[in-house]
Amino acid sequence: MLQERAACLKLDIDLRTFNPDSTPNKHIPGTLTVQTLQVDAPVIPGQLDIANADYVLESIKSATSGCLSGKYQAMVTGPVNKAIINQAGHDFSGHTEFIAELCDTGFPVMLLANNKMRIALVTTHLPLAKVSEHITSDRLEKIITISASEMTRRFGIAHPRLLVCGLNPHAGEQGHLGDEEIEIIVPVLNKLRESGHLLKGPVPADTAFTPEALADIDLVIAMYHDQGLPVLKSHGFGDTVNITLGLPIIRTSVDHGTALDLVATGKASSSSLSCAIHQAIRLANNEIRIQKVSELEAH
Repeated sequence: MLQERAACLKLDIDLRTFNPDSTPNKHIPGTLTVQTLQVDAPVIPGQLDIANADYVLESIKSATSGCLSGKYQAMVTGPVNKAIINQAGHDFSGHTEFIAELCDTGFPVMLLANNKMRIALVTTHLPLAKVSEHITSDRLEKIITISASEMTRRFGIAHPRLLVCGLNPHAGEQGHLGDEEIEIIVPVLNKLRESGHLLKGPVPADTAFTPEALADIDLVIAMYHDQGLPVLKSHGFGDTVNITLGLPIIRTSVDHGTALDLVATGKASSSSLSCAIHQAIRLANNEIRIQKVSELEAH
């Protein structure tokens, strides 16, 4: 498939087979090292094929197991079409949930980041009518705790400061515009502050993203998908990266979907993929650096 694409694009690329036993070397321009996986049907640009759903899942499985075994330092995912995988008979809600299941780990958290801000989500791909019922004390506490811990573990921020958005307009306005802040969000924030977390909020979402509100903030916690991501993407669509927190491995991804209407038009942009690759490299290097510091401190 890659050879066919390279020929179609008139790119002179030397495809090399990945050897897990070889010594890692610097990338050589003009080459691409590939772990070969078998597709079940010819891959035609822009055309989904149910026959290749297993190939997509096997790609994710292979990358995840390689990271868990230490064969790879990180994984970067492109977009997938969830519908075609489900039509093939697989219960598939997305990369993140599938990878978390493969890792046999607890609680993945979706973080999106660019050069302007980082935003983690309490709820992700839910109908708006169901958001409130999924914002529970237990879930919110886990999201904040994991996010703060990962800011230290992955990004090297010793004492991260988090801004937490309210759910309702004006953060509920003392219960007149909703009681989730009073009953859930404020008690959780107070509990976590007592344990040492540096938290600001709940902040009304209409003022949470002003320069003044974000001046000393390392991460924003948004209650739902379209509360935080429109703001983030308006400050860098194409330069935003999806990072999964709470996993034992490093995983980054693009911030967009499959965009089948752009396939083979020459109009698709690779900027988010490039950013996701560079972010994975930074996180992998951070992990090495933080590990070395920990080892020195231990001695």
